[in-house]
Amino acid sequence: MARVVIIGGGPGGYEAASAAAQLGAEVTVVDSDGIGGSAVLTDCVPSKTLIATAEVMTEVEGAGHLGVRLEDGDDDPSNSVRVDLSVVNQRVKRLAAAQSKGITRRLDGDKVRIIAGRGRLDGPETVVVGDERLDADVVLIATGARPRILKGSEPDGERILTWEQVYELDELPERLIVVGSGVTGAEFASAYDALGSDVVLVSSRDRVLPGEDADAAAVLEDVFKRRGLTVLGKSRAESVKRQGDGVVVTLTDGRTVEGSHALLAVGSLPNTDDMGLAESGVSLGDGGFVTVDRVSRTTARGVYAAGDCTGVLMLASVAAMQGRIAMAHALGDAVAPLDQSTVSANVFTAPEIATVGVSQAAVDAGDSTAIEVKVLLADNARAKMQGVQDGFVKLFCLPSTGIIVGGVVVAPRASELIHPISLAVGARLTVDQMAQSFTVYPSVSGSIAEAARRLHLRH
Repeated sequence: MARVVIIGGGPGGYEAASAAAQLGAEVTVVDSDGIGGSAVLTDCVPSKTLIATAEVMTEVEGAGHLGVRLEDGDDDPSNSVRVDLSVVNQRVKRLAAAQSKGITRRLDGDKVRIIAGRGRLDGPETVVVGDERLDADVVLIATGARPRILKGSEPDGERILTWEQVYELDELPERLIVVGSGVTGAEFASAYDALGSDVVLVSSRDRVLPGEDADAAAVLEDVFKRRGLTVLGKSRAESVKRQGDGVVVTLTDGRTVEGSHALLAVGSLPNTDDMGLAESGVSLGDGGFVTVDRVSRTTARGVYAAGDCTGVLMLASVAAMQGRIAMAHALGDAVAPLDQSTVSANVFTAPEIATVGVSQAAVDAGDSTAIEVKVLLADNARAKMQGVQDGFVKLFCLPSTGIIVGGVVVAPRASELIHPISLAVGARLTVDQMAQSFTVYPSVSGSIAEAARRLHLRH
């Protein structure tokens, strides 16, 4: 029986553990933070739970346009609705803990041994946890990542916060300064704006979400401005300091921005320090991320890695897939290497931005010959009924064959709408096949078929 030791209990770790156990291995998970890792306990599950409340507030804000009135006759229901952040955050932490317990029960059912502690390698075949040494035929590193901290901007957990610390707040920030306009910064800026905070987003680039589709980012930035959220473009933060009962953010050009709270969202660092990785033959790349190939192998024989510690598309879904691929490869099961061109991702702002496959940036740079069509949701019947004004569906296909190679959806719950496009990309469906598939009328998904019909006329 193969002995598998997994260091880290996040999605890459617990999915790998279940996969390995089902393949007949003897599996041990070493975890210091709690099963589920940051994705479940401090990052993905908590943030999306908070965002779920923000989504309700966004819908309430637009309810007046749909004819919804409160009993007092107020034309704007949002005037009479407020958020109790203490209750929201209690629910966030309760759901995260419940999810962690559920995963633990699943691992227990798979006969996976769980050891609480911090693991490190002593050679590629031995994991050390405290005084215990675990011999292994296969080791998986799945230790995740942590928030990067700006020098001179150390969080205090009260006014200067990382995205892991915001759930300790009992009251809504009066004026929240979000430093960083990537996915995490944009999501929290959007959420707290909807919850009722005055939000300032400090972006070092000329637009929010610099790594996402430019058309999608433009829609989101327009929505931000319309809602009164302040975006400071081309503004790099130099320091964040506590000032009495508030904070002051100093920019590199000398300007200052004052607020009640600051949220640092300036990237992540891998949790790979002091683990004996390099000494055991595991190569680390730029920033300390573990170097892996498409089946999650490191440079040390029998040692694999998965999740954010690898820096490969830092998504929970990718971490889980990397972990499953690693175990399949290590234990001799059928395996398909990770194909990043089929990975779908979502930015949980209002509206959401979902993407898969070829990007507009690749087309514009000449790296792809794909052609694209964009269909505005303002023309979609169901979107009109729901009061949706912002967003679009964009499809990419190859010019000769019509094979769908990518897509972008900007819409409420775009995370649910991207799936048929992901299926099309993965199965190499054509725009004709997509166009000929029935959609419900009226439905927002009808715009996906409409985009396919328009591409049929072009390819």
